Amino acid sequence: MIEIGKSMTRQIVIDDSRAISFMGPDLRVYGTPSVLSDIELASRDLLLTMLEPGQDSVGTHVDLSHLEAAVLGAQVEITVTITDAAKRRVSFEAAVNSANRRIATAKHDRMIVSVADLKARIASLA
Repeated sequence: MIEIGKSMTRQIVIDDSRAISFMGPDLRVYGTPSVLSDIELASRDLLLTMLEPGQDSVGTHVDLSHLEAAVLGAQVEITVTITDAAKRRVSFEAAVNSANRRIATAKHDRMIVSVADLKARIASLA
């Protein structure tokens, strides 16, 4: 059963793999694609605690606002909260903070899937 209001917080250190490099070494900050990936993974991990064996989820929608920079080496706290669930769709809100500053916010939807059914569907596309 999906628990509306349930949340999870994850601590992340902005390492080399999460920082942009295209603006040079003095501007190594948490990249937006990494912010999105970290929010998606935290949301999935929270949802997995409530799913049946053989189920997982895939992302279907994200509304992300990247508001502030977090520098290479900074500690970031990502909190995801389930806000709604209808049939197989689960909605989340996310807040990303570092050093008492809001780095990003997001709304994210995931769809619960059968892993076996998804494998069959993907195989049929190949």
